Amino acid sequence: MKDVRIIVTGGTIDKVHDPATEALAFSKDKATHIPEILSLARCHFPTVQLLMLKDSLDFDDDDRTAIVEAILAAPEPAIVVTHGTGTMGQSARWISERVSGKTIVLTGAMRPHSLSFSDGPFNIGGAIIAAQVMQNGVYGVMNGRAFEAAALTKNTEQGRFDV
Repeated sequence: MKDVRIIVTGGTIDKVHDPATEALAFSKDKATHIPEILSLARCHFPTVQLLMLKDSLDFDDDDRTAIVEAILAAPEPAIVVTHGTGTMGQSARWISERVSGKTIVLTGAMRPHSLSFSDGPFNIGGAIIAAQVMQNGVYGVMNGRAFEAAALTKNTEQGRFDV
């Protein structure tokens, strides 16, 4: 099996309810939920790297470049990138134009891990498996499906990723 690195960039999976603003935000201590998700799943082998905690709707080319640089610097051949669903497809295509020779899988959640009934842990598990078994390239794993970067598109009406 391939060694896996999880690069955390933020997105809904890492948000919490902020009682002061009555909105979803990142925790004040800038912590990620990914180690907890892995621990609950008894999945102890991936290396977790916190790159940023940012809503993907606020990403710009500098943020995507930082993700590419983190991927290129990683010694692991398999990379999972946690990412907001809003611009996941755009980032996947950006990465696919700049990185080769690794298997890169973007994933995230429609509902935060901090709230009940999150799809995040399921998506993380699928992404870790996909990163280990898929050929080199850039993919997205959401809702039990794997998509090549070119086909990674969020269906906002249905609240899921479709072909």
